[in-house]
Amino acid sequence: MAESQNIEYKESWRDEYLKWICGFANAQGGTIYIGIDDSGNVVGVQNIKKLMEDIPNKIQSGLGIVADVNKLKKNGKYYLEIKVDPSTFPISYHGEYHYRSGSTKQQLTGIALSEFIMRKTGFRWEDVTVDDISVNDLDDESFKIFRREALRKKRMFEAELNVSNEELLQKLHLMKDGKLKRSAVLLFYHDPGAVQVGSFIKIGKFDENDIVVYHNDLEESLIVNANKVIDLIFQMYLKAKISYEHDKRVEDYPFAREAIREAVYNAIAHNCYMYGVPIQIRVKEDSITISNSCILPENWTVDTLMEKHDSKPYNPEIANVFYRAGFIENWGQGIQKICYECQKIGAELPSYELIGTTLRISFKALERALIDQPGDNSDVQKNKTSNKTSDKTSNEVLFEGLSKDENTLLIVIKEAPYATQDFYAQETSFSLSKVQRMMKKLQNDKIIWRNGSKKKGSWEIKGIWRQKRLF
Repeated sequence: MAESQNIEYKESWRDEYLKWICGFANAQGGTIYIGIDDSGNVVGVQNIKKLMEDIPNKIQSGLGIVADVNKLKKNGKYYLEIKVDPSTFPISYHGEYHYRSGSTKQQLTGIALSEFIMRKTGFRWEDVTVDDISVNDLDDESFKIFRREALRKKRMFEAELNVSNEELLQKLHLMKDGKLKRSAVLLFYHDPGAVQVGSFIKIGKFDENDIVVYHNDLEESLIVNANKVIDLIFQMYLKAKISYEHDKRVEDYPFAREAIREAVYNAIAHNCYMYGVPIQIRVKEDSITISNSCILPENWTVDTLMEKHDSKPYNPEIANVFYRAGFIENWGQGIQKICYECQKIGAELPSYELIGTTLRISFKALERALIDQPGDNSDVQKNKTSNKTSDKTSNEVLFEGLSKDENTLLIVIKEAPYATQDFYAQETSFSLSKVQRMMKKLQNDKIIWRNGSKKKGSWEIKGIWRQKRLF
């Protein structure tokens, strides 16, 4: 029996053959024989008992389906038969969608993938409803942020917003037959990973050798992430050149804040979440690169993005919510705004590139605003940081009775409450062990405490909320 559309021969097992199983499941089903060469001759399988246990587990954990794995024997040699039924729902392997066509396996991307998903389900991935999450399970903070921003940006009227959460979701077309769509869960649920792994933002600070220095994973709802991500980037990951005009402090950043904001929000709103790959933001002293999974409209290229174009969002409902909240522009004007904001500060226009299903936008830093040029020696860099924190300490003392170093640390924590201890060590020029000792003492003295989990929470400082309310 020769190989065909429904039959594949492999001499030995490799985990990459899960892709073939994925392809069969997404097509008409089929059978893979392990221990048979391309000519159809049985060559046998070693460790068949272990494979009989491992393969079904790998199929279930990697693909979420069940396949029959049978031990067969011919001419005194054992081989395996893996029978795969066609799936009524799209199956992915590590975010990749494979399809058996003829006697070959194809990875579906772009328009082909979008059409395949719609053909299998009748819906886009984000439009499929969920059964185990209800409106009452959604995050109050996410709704609060959305209502506040939609009203502030005048994208919705107060009467439209002064309704129940369920009525609001229905107005935003995020429900179907009384159930939440996946897009609603991504936007308003505290853990979007419940419907798809990888539905978060990964931010990393990299040195001149492309080695990560510190990083954050934002794993809350898309609304909450959007509300905090830009402040996090500019407070924790970038350094401003400080100057004074008539005793007024002026911070000059090497990147146009509004351009970065628009690019990040575009990545969140237009990301293809079914791939299960996080949005990634790489920050260096001289560049910022923002990456997201992408399916461009038919016949579009990266050159189309830089030209005037119509608005054709991949996620219409998510894009609509981001527009209503004032996070993104409408009518395809977002990239025009990005370019305008870069030109306004004299920076180069960003560059786009499409690598497979990943869209990247890269910004180059404005050199006149850089305060730590790549290649500076560590002593000079430490002196700059030390001067920066010394200036802050001389102008602001949070607590009488604490040491100068403790107040210096508190000031950095106040400015970057979501940061790590590694970051605080870098910003203060203190050793990591010293930062850890001081923070432990400050916790014991109830000066600081952790609000939320170790991974997602932030540091709170006694009395600071009162100061913030006064301003």
